[in-house]
Amino acid sequence: MFSKETYIGRRAELCRRVGKGLILLPGNPEVPNNYPNNTYYYRQDSTFRYYFGLDVPSLIGLLDAESGEAMLFGDDFTVEDIIWTGPMPTIADQAAEVGVEKSYPLNDIRAILRKAIEQNRPVHYLPPYRAELKISVADMLGIRLDMLHERKSLDLMFAVAEMREKKSAEEIEALERAFKIGYQMHMTAMRMCRPGVVEREIAGRVEGIAKSYGQGVSFPTIVTQHGEILHNHNHDGVLESGRLLLVDGGGESVEGYCSDHTRTYPVNGKFSDLQRDVYNVVLRAHGEVKDMIKPGTMYPEIHKAAYMSLADGLKGLGLIKSTPEVAVEAGAMYLFMPHGLGHGMGMDVHDCENIGERSFDFSTVLERAQKSATCVHRATWRVEPGTVMSDEPGLYFIPALIDKMRSEGKFEGIVDYAALDAFRTFGGIRIEDDVLVTETGSRFIGDKLLPLTVEELEAVVGKEI
Repeated sequence: MFSKETYIGRRAELCRRVGKGLILLPGNPEVPNNYPNNTYYYRQDSTFRYYFGLDVPSLIGLLDAESGEAMLFGDDFTVEDIIWTGPMPTIADQAAEVGVEKSYPLNDIRAILRKAIEQNRPVHYLPPYRAELKISVADMLGIRLDMLHERKSLDLMFAVAEMREKKSAEEIEALERAFKIGYQMHMTAMRMCRPGVVEREIAGRVEGIAKSYGQGVSFPTIVTQHGEILHNHNHDGVLESGRLLLVDGGGESVEGYCSDHTRTYPVNGKFSDLQRDVYNVVLRAHGEVKDMIKPGTMYPEIHKAAYMSLADGLKGLGLIKSTPEVAVEAGAMYLFMPHGLGHGMGMDVHDCENIGERSFDFSTVLERAQKSATCVHRATWRVEPGTVMSDEPGLYFIPALIDKMRSEGKFEGIVDYAALDAFRTFGGIRIEDDVLVTETGSRFIGDKLLPLTVEELEAVVGKEI
């Protein structure tokens, strides 16, 4: 948690940006795993935590955008609760810790919201993403569940995204701490990598590191010899000599800020000639992307630059017959990298995506998205000082996708499908680091880089200290 002045300042700025009505910011409740008292690992809503700082279940924040007044709603623990949890601070004490003067029992919020609605005051809320909160927010507002989406607040969505994207000095320090956790995770994975090791042994070790030094992993760790599967969470494979291991993982700092890194390396510690050649194509794109990131750059330009670099490399490998420009313009690079070049980073590993383009169709508010230019809509995203984004180009050889495109006659004269036949069991390679946009350019988050080049990786993989 940062100082209470940080949260007071954030709430005041949010009120200024929204300007009118009430701002409803619910925190996450606990969610049962297999029976009510046995819950999933708790994760606070990032926007609630950004403005109220508290990592405690079942709290709701409410702001009056006109007066600037902040309120916290929650229920004090009973003796029966304390038997199981031990003593807990009161809601009033927790409110005071983050500079909130008024606190109330949880149920009191319903009357306050209903009164505001009767007075025709707007109640701003973000689109809920958890089933429990969808039901709760609809109930508090007295509306049907199917009305939640249409009544979400665009004013609040863009205000939150614009504030959360520009990281302050103390947020950058928290991201640096998250990097240190990720660094230990990945260095451990590299040293454990050798034939005969089961993928889950590595996954378990690195996730334990994340829990030991922070809040845990920032997303479910990917440890796989099937790097062509973008989000492969199956850890049953036994590492085999000659194959590549892709590890995509990160940790959360105690303040809730995330890291996200990927490295791909040979199980036996030595790249084959072909693996080295493909790896270096991805590595070059990774470096070229980092070099072009600077204030004012549009994300689509960065993504296209990555595609151009990869296409040039694929042409050198004999997999693309046309010029890189023709391949990119035709959309052929989707066959080799069917994902975006990067995403926003911060309190979520895909920052603000719960209120962004994956939340609803942004084409309906395109003009506003262009004006805001935040990471919530990557087609109109313009990076500025304080933006943190991932740089993660990759090359993937996905047999099902290759077969589909080939059978449909896509990219004939551009892609050499006959040459691709030799890559059907290759897998995939991704390289990822987190980039901070500075006043004059950009830098990687962290005081050092994870091993990156072929030589650096071969010096570490499989070599326990």
